[in-house]
Amino acid sequence: MPRKPMPRFKLTLEYDGAPFVGWQRQENGLSVQEAIETALESLSGERVRIRGAGRTDTGVHALGQVAHADLGKVWRADVLRDGLNAHLRPVPIAILTAERVPDSFDARTSALRRHYLYRIVIRRAPLTVERGHVWLVMRKLDVGAMQEAARGLVGCHDFSTFRASQCQAESPVRTLERLDVARKGEEIHILASARSFLHSQVRSIVGSLEHVGSGKWRIDDMRAALEACDRRRCGMVAPPDGLYLAAVDYGPAVVA
Repeated sequence: MPRKPMPRFKLTLEYDGAPFVGWQRQENGLSVQEAIETALESLSGERVRIRGAGRTDTGVHALGQVAHADLGKVWRADVLRDGLNAHLRPVPIAILTAERVPDSFDARTSALRRHYLYRIVIRRAPLTVERGHVWLVMRKLDVGAMQEAARGLVGCHDFSTFRASQCQAESPVRTLERLDVARKGEEIHILASARSFLHSQVRSIVGSLEHVGSGKWRIDDMRAALEACDRRRCGMVAPPDGLYLAAVDYGPAVVA
């Protein structure tokens, strides 16, 4: 008889990326993936591999990362969520929801859109509570100029300039659906949305937008950097501290 498929669960989670070497398992330290897989094994007695919607880098945070896992039995969603959270303590990862989904659901390839948030704090005083969770910039930034420069990057472009040299994507062409810059009190929030992103694309764009805001670049310099399709024309790469995978969108038919 054919083997009965293992029930698949969708996990939505948040984490503080500071203590981790990134999402993906690595030999040089604890990853988010490894921490969750270890908790799953402790809870279920099974060795389980999970697959995430986005491979966040070292120090990058998540408010709405999504992963899927195939388990050996059907769990009640709230029991799975609470059990995993108990086994994850004290690492800074929280399973927000667990849902049974069809076998066709894939956290990575079924994603329709990914949303990233980057937070910049503008002030002279050093960080305390938010240290490691925002980028502290100790000079004024022209948010209007940054927003105007950002508009020139929206759409389908070759983003080679804003792509890490070690990026393994087959093509540098991506469609950036949204890139907004807005002031929120002493913070500047940069929101980026696309079906997929290149390695370090958001941080590379944010670092270049900071150059525009500080006056180091003119608005036209951002467009020129994009059109050059040359990594050497990128501004600085913003630190990982302020970057969050905020949410991942899927179609309506994801619940089993």
